[in-house]
Amino acid sequence: MEVDPAELPITPWVRSVISGCDVMRNPKYNKGLAFSEEERGRLYLRGLLPPAVLSQEVQAERCMINIRSKSSDLERHSYLTSLQERNESLFYYVLSNNIEELLPIVHMPTVSEYCQTYGLMFKSLPRSLFICMKDKGRVYSLLKNWPERRIKAICLTDGERVGALGDLGVQAVGVPVSKLALYSACAGIPPNMCLPVCIDAGTDNEELLQSQFYVGSKHKRVRGDVYYELLDEFISAAKRRFGNTVLVHFEDMSYANLSRLFNQYRGSLACFSDDVQGTAAVVLAGILAAQPLTGKSLADHTIMIAGDGAAGTALAELLAEAIARQNRRGGGTIVDARRQFWLVDRHGLVTRGRADADSLPDHALPYCHEGPPCADLAAAVAALRPSVLIGVSDGAPSVEFTRGICEELARINSRPIIMPLSLPEPELRAEDAYEWTGGKAVFADRVRRTSASAQVSTSGGQSFTPGCVETAYIFPGIGLGSIVSRATRLRDEAFIAAAEALASLVTDEDRARGSIYPPLRDIRTISAKVACAVAKKAYESGVATALPRPHDVKAAVRASMYRSTYRKYR
Repeated sequence: MEVDPAELPITPWVRSVISGCDVMRNPKYNKGLAFSEEERGRLYLRGLLPPAVLSQEVQAERCMINIRSKSSDLERHSYLTSLQERNESLFYYVLSNNIEELLPIVHMPTVSEYCQTYGLMFKSLPRSLFICMKDKGRVYSLLKNWPERRIKAICLTDGERVGALGDLGVQAVGVPVSKLALYSACAGIPPNMCLPVCIDAGTDNEELLQSQFYVGSKHKRVRGDVYYELLDEFISAAKRRFGNTVLVHFEDMSYANLSRLFNQYRGSLACFSDDVQGTAAVVLAGILAAQPLTGKSLADHTIMIAGDGAAGTALAELLAEAIARQNRRGGGTIVDARRQFWLVDRHGLVTRGRADADSLPDHALPYCHEGPPCADLAAAVAALRPSVLIGVSDGAPSVEFTRGICEELARINSRPIIMPLSLPEPELRAEDAYEWTGGKAVFADRVRRTSASAQVSTSGGQSFTPGCVETAYIFPGIGLGSIVSRATRLRDEAFIAAAEALASLVTDEDRARGSIYPPLRDIRTISAKVACAVAKKAYESGVATALPRPHDVKAAVRASMYRSTYRKYR
């Protein structure tokens, strides 16, 4: 007698148990020599490992000895990549406990060197999802091929603008991989919830196009409607597959593409760019943290931004929004706040009376004011007397911070804030800034200093430890706060709240040693604080969908953080 399939009992779930070599080959479960005697017997590992049992702490110490023995940062990066591929828990344990030393190796500047050699170092392990132009119309099926379904954070790049290296095409995939590693190490977002994605739209890099080892599509970079249609399909597919609260982090794209993507999706998606909002939030935090030194609130500053490209105005927008919110009770608007900002490019001060005012790019127009004619930065500083000087260009700095400029800033301000942020070479060295201002400068740049080179001394015997405008202070916490609250959007107020949270962690001891940022070794505490601020703001603004709201947001954030210590297998 045949049985109707509809009458058969339904199995609600299936448990799969792995053991033996499969456990050791799976980086999520592998513990290496840390498997206990009982676990080795239960999981059929006897004979597959040497008899010694080493704790995770001893394994981590051995890893650091190996890392420090390498002759170059690229070799150290390769060692860490290999560790991540075979023992995930140990990788994050080592990284989070040595973040100050390993951050420049896991992320910039070493990851850019890794990206350059990616074609030679490619491995077949699926460390990222690759989507090319010929995949148009089937992106959703590609997302289904990814082995993890509970994705909460996506880091997306098209490789067009990888720092000073420019267009690296599909080889830029190392950047989103490293960013998401920092999400897990710094903020405790579980690695299985993170998805790196590389959009292969081609490349204009002739060297890559001619290389037989280039692993991307060998055609010129596609732009225009075809490109945006593929991105739109990806965003729609990601929301369909992972839900409308999935976080999308845009990375290393051109500012033109970023601007259009934000305008299109910021109202319906939790999305941001580390290069734009991330950097701006860290700069804002530094200015807020410097208030006890300068004696000025944010709204009291006159801010001058020197450099070519859209990076400066992208940064200025968040700072202007923060000033407008501070002045709102007095009737201040964003238009009023923008008047506190002045732009200087290679042709001098950007004003309405300049000869090329009619041909200025759109992003500069809100900051093009009536002002005195100034042919260079020195004249602009003397005429407008700024209290904050920021240097940021899309590439190499186009404006130099000279001795005369620094001396003038020190003359007109008791404590001027100077932030040379262009890469790969900043507009000014820390040593010169302190020397030329007589130690008055409140200084921060993007140079990642080791503990041996952290202190900077002047000829007068003063010693300072300058802070680093490191976006890892902000973006991991932004991601965690968005995930905990299940935010459907990320507004400017979330980044302002994140900056205020970061600034509140700067102590008088930090400021006394010359830093307007807390020590990076406390990054897990910093990220938790930032995440709390972001989650609370999401609930206040009505974009959080994790309801009901937790009674203790801080406890909810802490409880959700991934811990890289080994688990016991029963």
